[in-house]
Amino acid sequence: MLSGETFLMEPVAHIQSDFQEKFGIPRQSGLVETLQARIVLTPPCRNREMLRGIEDFDYLWLIWRFSANRHEGWRPTVRPPRLGGNVRMGVFATRSPYRPNPVGLSCVRLLGVDWDAADGPVLLVAGADLLDGTPIYDIKPYLPYVDSHPEAKGGFGAEKKDYRVEVCFPEELLIQLPEEKREAVLGVLAQDPRPAYQEDPERVYGMVFAGYELHFRVEGSLLTVVAVEKKEK
Repeated sequence: MLSGETFLMEPVAHIQSDFQEKFGIPRQSGLVETLQARIVLTPPCRNREMLRGIEDFDYLWLIWRFSANRHEGWRPTVRPPRLGGNVRMGVFATRSPYRPNPVGLSCVRLLGVDWDAADGPVLLVAGADLLDGTPIYDIKPYLPYVDSHPEAKGGFGAEKKDYRVEVCFPEELLIQLPEEKREAVLGVLAQDPRPAYQEDPERVYGMVFAGYELHFRVEGSLLTVVAVEKKEK
């Protein structure tokens, strides 16, 4: 346990996304721009005045909590999956969810504000890497002149950024998904949801997305969807 000064934070919002389970969520925000989500403000922050001027920004920072973590405690080093799970790095040199304080940071594109929604006003965003229901503790505007550093070193993250796979999603299976979800799910699968150290071409993985369970195999750089099942509510 950490010691010292503490204070209570209450969520200002929760996200509504197509991810009901952690498996399959993109490892960083913005990797799949076609993913759309809703940010529903929590009373007393469900106030139109708190969003005044927000539509002048293209991107937002979200500060949120890894609410689905089930492991107790944390360690000073972690094994990033993109390094094969066998190389240890300092926790502060990674974006591991298992941290002294389980807080996440995501940059999302603001698509607009649904001012008239029954649970509104609601922020409509793209590129979010958050589990459905994740509590959000703050929302801040992205400022390109200070938040963008394209010349900066990216450590092992930059070295491992090209890990996309080709996706084979048979048409007879793809059409089982709602049309507006198809492009997003193809983008998610192209990120290769598996841990980097798993290379069994016969293993069938299951990923839940938008109320459907997708079953797929990966051989080399080809991911093939083999079944689609609608999840019971």
